[in-house]
Amino acid sequence: MIVLALGNVLTAVADGFAMLMIARVVLGIGMGVVWGMASAIAARLVAPRSVALAVSFALGGVASASVLGVPLGTVVGNAFGWRVAFAVLAALAVLVAAGLIFLLPVLGRRGGTAPGPRRSLARPSVITGLIVVGLVVMAHFAAYTYIRPALETLSGLTATSIAGLLLLYGVFGLIGNLTAGFAAGRRPVVTVLLLSGGITVALVVFAFFGRSGVVAGIAVALWGAAYGGLSVSGQLWVTAAEPDRSEHVTGVYVGVFTAAIALGAAAGGWVIKSVGVVALLLSASALALGAGFVGIVGRGPTRGSGVVR
Repeated sequence: MIVLALGNVLTAVADGFAMLMIARVVLGIGMGVVWGMASAIAARLVAPRSVALAVSFALGGVASASVLGVPLGTVVGNAFGWRVAFAVLAALAVLVAAGLIFLLPVLGRRGGTAPGPRRSLARPSVITGLIVVGLVVMAHFAAYTYIRPALETLSGLTATSIAGLLLLYGVFGLIGNLTAGFAAGRRPVVTVLLLSGGITVALVVFAFFGRSGVVAGIAVALWGAAYGGLSVSGQLWVTAAEPDRSEHVTGVYVGVFTAAIALGAAAGGWVIKSVGVVALLLSASALALGAGFVGIVGRGPTRGSGVVR
């Protein structure tokens, strides 16, 4: 959290593009560590029967930020300037750091003081889960990065209407996050595959029938619910495969997830520029469908640790 505070301070005082990019790198490093550790720590703070719910709440912060963070930051920025907005974020990060120090217990090393021999993380169940989640995330961000031009092109919606649909997306994302957390605690593989199918259906419906604003809204809501549950479900999949090494497997998971975000956004930009919006949506849906096929033919745990073994 202190690293995140530093990144926001550097952003607030940036006097040029180079300093701004350095600040973004600092923020990325801090956020990567937070994301990689938060759910693993949450799982260790509760009884085994509550692991899925704890992870769901921890990762729900990402979905909540998607709904509330940008609008609140925009309000502060419009009222006082964008530098003040980032300074406020830095102060909040320092307050959260203090809260972590005073409110959370000290957690020791898992399994005693001696690390001992470790199995490789390259197990079929882990690898399959990482591939599936990576492909679905690539499919999502290939399309979602360009959702505004897609809505403008297909549906002809105004900026206000698009903002309303994005809010709808965020709300259903929160619902999907909590719902999928309960389901994935028992059957993580099935849950991830259903979410992949939901994204596939949403993109296909949007591509073929998105010229209707109502249909576009339904597709965006389904899309938000499906993707909102993906992060927690995918993480429960890989940690169920290695329950005694949740910190290690979570770090790898976050690396794959963030790499897939970058690759998906880059690929989506190339596709939309080359062949247009509809082709982008259908290509992304095909990728999500392919991810589901990989999950079906691959190996993975069908029940999560901490709830049903």
